[in-house]
Amino acid sequence: MPPVEHVDEQQSRAVAEAARETEWRKPSFAKGLYLGQFDLSLIHPHPRPAPERREGGERFLADLESFLRTVDSARIEREARIPDEVFAGLAAIGAFGMKIPVEHGGLGLGQHYYNRALVMIGSVNASIGALLSAHQSVGLPEPLVLAGTDEQKRQYLPRCAKGAISAFLLTEPEVGSDPARLRATAVPTEDGTAYVLDGTKLWTTNGVVAELLVVMARVPKSDGHRGGISAFIVEADASGITVHRRNAFMGLRGIENGLTSLRNVRVPSENLIGREGEGLKIALTTLNAGRLAIPALCAGVGKWSLKIGREWSKARVQWGRPVGEHAAVAHKVAFIAATTFALEAVVDLSGILADEDRKDIRIEAALAKMWASEMGWRIADELVQIRGGRGFETAASLAARGERAVGAEQVLRDMRINRIFEGSTEIMRLLIAREAVDAHLKAAGDLIDPHLDLARRMKAAASASGFYARWLPQLVAGKGDLPMAYDEFGALAPHLRYVERTSRKLARATFYGMARWQGGLERKQGFLARVVDIGAELFAISASCVRAEMIAADTPEQGKAAYQLADTFAEQSRLRIERLLDALWHNTDAADERLAARVLDGSYTWLEEGIIDPSEGTGPWITEDVPADAAENVARRVIRATKET
Repeated sequence: MPPVEHVDEQQSRAVAEAARETEWRKPSFAKGLYLGQFDLSLIHPHPRPAPERREGGERFLADLESFLRTVDSARIEREARIPDEVFAGLAAIGAFGMKIPVEHGGLGLGQHYYNRALVMIGSVNASIGALLSAHQSVGLPEPLVLAGTDEQKRQYLPRCAKGAISAFLLTEPEVGSDPARLRATAVPTEDGTAYVLDGTKLWTTNGVVAELLVVMARVPKSDGHRGGISAFIVEADASGITVHRRNAFMGLRGIENGLTSLRNVRVPSENLIGREGEGLKIALTTLNAGRLAIPALCAGVGKWSLKIGREWSKARVQWGRPVGEHAAVAHKVAFIAATTFALEAVVDLSGILADEDRKDIRIEAALAKMWASEMGWRIADELVQIRGGRGFETAASLAARGERAVGAEQVLRDMRINRIFEGSTEIMRLLIAREAVDAHLKAAGDLIDPHLDLARRMKAAASASGFYARWLPQLVAGKGDLPMAYDEFGALAPHLRYVERTSRKLARATFYGMARWQGGLERKQGFLARVVDIGAELFAISASCVRAEMIAADTPEQGKAAYQLADTFAEQSRLRIERLLDALWHNTDAADERLAARVLDGSYTWLEEGIIDPSEGTGPWITEDVPADAAENVARRVIRATKET
């Protein structure tokens, strides 16, 4: 492979920008929140799943429940592997084809019922959730449905539906969230009939057991080839592919995640997905809905944590009362219950919006992934605290001494990766922030570009003035200032009025930030992170209120409880929002950044004295080399879904 070339910040940004969807052809509720445009009509009345999908979806959920009750989750944790019979059982009920269209052999459930399936799976075993979501959310089926040719769909989707497990290979030892540094290459053959792939791919979820791979590789630009990062369908048993390691992690012990090398792997030209150079754009488009898998899994953990927390808090008695009646524990139980209601609200709303395909949900899905992974982790942590010493003890140890085998510590370990999977929280905030300020960049892009000449900047100033002259007056007053607005929501109306007012306040703050820092705003990551987090909370409040209203209309006997859950969540969320709003302008960001720079330049190495670092001498921080003792191919087949099927 070629050596790692120096890629500067401008080059990295250019690659990321080229992969973005730049047009907004459909309305977006979440985008409006950042612009001070609270259009509740985009999500209320709460959308419903398509009637034609309901029967098949409910039937599959019943089959899935029956199957999952036979799965020994403790065995997966103990053996650090999902048993082959579980793979086979999932294939038998069609779980590998949940989102694949019926005409291509799948169940055609859509995003909503796929999410509901993952909620259930998340309550049983996170490794199974990772297996299925890596296969269908970012693996081969979704890119083919979105960008594949008719022939590719006919050839590969039926195989995927029957259990030909797929994996997505993008990350490399030197490449995480900065694809501009991608080293894997796909060199066209002279006759134009194939590409030859070379590279090393890290953290290939499902890569150990995959039959089909989606590989991202860079095509060199040449005559007849536009080049760029491109996506290829690759048979996992092709000559030149070796899975060198099955990686192990603090959680997800059953995950089949590997280190894979490709050496002179010949791939037919017809296996290119889309066009050359469109690989990242296809991947990002896939993730618009694909990211919703993680929020669904988090919602499942929230529901399970609520059940365990409720039952334990009633059974455990200290100081003459069940622990749940002590305020310190009651606050945690309330947080878990209210946040779980909001998690399900965000997941269901986003899933149905994705199925309807009438709204642009790229921000909604990104917010759902970021916010749910953070709140799901907090829920799991609070459950461990409620359980006390038993929360820190493994399920196997509890069972060995005759107590209920509650794996709270396992859930905490399993949940931790969600803050990193499919874009870390920090990267998600930057991606969302880029979309949130898109209108400002379009209006004032040239104005804040220090590299442009004065004439172009003056012209941009005139254009920006027109935009802000129309936009800023809309942020002065709105429906949220009217005391009777949204009164159809009863006790929840004040929360929606708050969302509307705060949306305008957030938009004004973003404008002030743009005016203050101009082109330097992109480096104010603390400010942008808080802007994004405020929007996420506003989205969650909106989804919760709309869901509570729907529940009250459908099942009046549950309406009061739904309103109570939504009301408490909104109160908790509003406190978080107020802290974030204050921290936009009152924070230690500058001091933190100065201190971090001094840490990195070695000014405080004396603070590290008096300890021993056992990791010293064990290897470099990053290596592109495959270990010398890893020549054996550890790939294995768990389902015999052959090419002929």
